[in-house]
Amino acid sequence: MHQMSNMGVGRASKRQAEILDFIGSFRKKSGYAPSLAEIASHFGISVPTVHQHVSYLRKKNLLTTEKGKRRSIQAFNDHKRGAVEIPLMGLIAAGGPIEAIRDPRPIEVPKNMLSAGANFYALKVAGTSMIDDGIFDGDIVVVRDQQTVDDGDKAVVYLPERDSVTLKRIYRENGKIKLVPANPSMKPTYETNVEIQGKVVGVLRKEV
Repeated sequence: MHQMSNMGVGRASKRQAEILDFIGSFRKKSGYAPSLAEIASHFGISVPTVHQHVSYLRKKNLLTTEKGKRRSIQAFNDHKRGAVEIPLMGLIAAGGPIEAIRDPRPIEVPKNMLSAGANFYALKVAGTSMIDDGIFDGDIVVVRDQQTVDDGDKAVVYLPERDSVTLKRIYRENGKIKLVPANPSMKPTYETNVEIQGKVVGVLRKEV
């Protein structure tokens, strides 16, 4: 994964939302995902139509499937009061920049971390550069998908020249972007070519 601006969660249409709800209910009741034929039968529509809806939902990061594997549909649905599932997209460095790895899977986060009308995703942190901000190796950060942040915000930053992604505080100085770690043993770096991919809005502590 290189570009992350398309990683947020999109909005489902009415029928797509109904399909997501059915998938979640079916999995909870049966312990496995429904087939496309079972979804089609439930809604009285054709299998190709279901396939089209599922494809759209995948593009919106509202569900995942494993190619070539039957009954592999996993929906990112609300299923607990006070919690919501968003896609955990992979690994991000809180240290020297490393490439984030896209491997979406659902993770529960408190609803109060999320605001209406925005897209969110999560990333697992590798490294210790943000420990003074309470972000430790193995923690998970919740990120609002956006392309601009204010000075001092903790942001997910893509560095095109290195083809890598990192997590730092952002400041603008003399026409450059200053990436500042929250660790006194590490020094800031200055970049001229960066792309903001999101703002950190919450942290989930790793289980000890």
